[in-house]
Amino acid sequence: MGRRRFGTVRKLPSGKFQASFIGPNGKRQTAPNTFRTKTDADRYLVKVEADISRGAWLDEQLGRQRFEDYARAYLAENPDVGARWQETCLRNMRLHMTELLDKPLVAITAPVVRSWHAKALAGSGGRTSIQQSYRFLRAVMNQAIRDNAITVNPCTIKGAGSDRAKERNVASVAEVAALVDAITPRYRAAVLLAAWCGLRRGEIIGLAVTDVDLATNQVWVRRTRVELLESGAAFDKDPKTDAGKRPVSIPPHLRSYLVSHLEQWAGREWVFVGRDGQRMRGNAIYQAFVRARSKVGVDVTFHDLRHTGQSLAALTGANLADLKKRLGHSSNAAAIRYLHAVDGRDKEVAAELSKLAARANAVQLPRSIIVKH
Repeated sequence: MGRRRFGTVRKLPSGKFQASFIGPNGKRQTAPNTFRTKTDADRYLVKVEADISRGAWLDEQLGRQRFEDYARAYLAENPDVGARWQETCLRNMRLHMTELLDKPLVAITAPVVRSWHAKALAGSGGRTSIQQSYRFLRAVMNQAIRDNAITVNPCTIKGAGSDRAKERNVASVAEVAALVDAITPRYRAAVLLAAWCGLRRGEIIGLAVTDVDLATNQVWVRRTRVELLESGAAFDKDPKTDAGKRPVSIPPHLRSYLVSHLEQWAGREWVFVGRDGQRMRGNAIYQAFVRARSKVGVDVTFHDLRHTGQSLAALTGANLADLKKRLGHSSNAAAIRYLHAVDGRDKEVAAELSKLAARANAVQLPRSIIVKH
């Protein structure tokens, strides 16, 4: 009898036969069940070898792994998963995906996903959290396909993971000025940088003193401050894209505010620090802004100020390339080739913003804009 070319069959003490083989992943795989005869075990190995040769082999051992275990490994091993998204996914697993956690990967079928999704939407979770949960589930199952654990992704609900266009309120120039007057002086520069320069809150808190260049009237966005909600951990990270690391020209009317802030409120190293001299927390700005917003009676969030800045800049005649450069937006490679802003245009945009401030009563902004994240 010739030597077996693929796999191994051994007889167990029970008298049954066990088949195993080295899979395409380099790991030894054992058949999910034993066989009554050696011939049956041989037939199984012949089928497996044929599946491998035509690219149809599935890792049955991995397919039987619990979703929670596989998903946690996915988060830990994926270099593209940031700490904040990892925290969000773990929280969503705990709050919104409990009925999926113990299921084997192969048991998560399209009907199972549809049932889970319908119940999740009907539950107490917010729509955004359910969208995030669905996107995470889809990403994990895509990885399971690449790992040969399953053949198709069961996440087939159209639009379930898409962010819906969200209406963002836009503050008027006068309302921005009122918010600046109402907020605690330590936080005024933060409101101004968000509303007139379009900086994100994490970018504002991430500013070092050396990032503010008053000689050229620019602030340099080189990092963003990330804070995790559950653990309270905070750390700096690079912007998501190259476009996010950028110089932003300061509208001239902001210069005196920034000079005053640097003299009175900045630390030795960082522009925004707390009363204890330590790095400012995002929640401190948020709470101060909420108090100021209540005083003024303006229905905007702090992040809405960034969209206010985009609208104000657009009013000066800034084109799409100018706005993308100023706000640190990136696009696909084709768009980047032709949507390229000239460096000098950003200073022109900044100068025009100050002119807007000077004629605040004449400026009419749309009361809301639709943005997608």
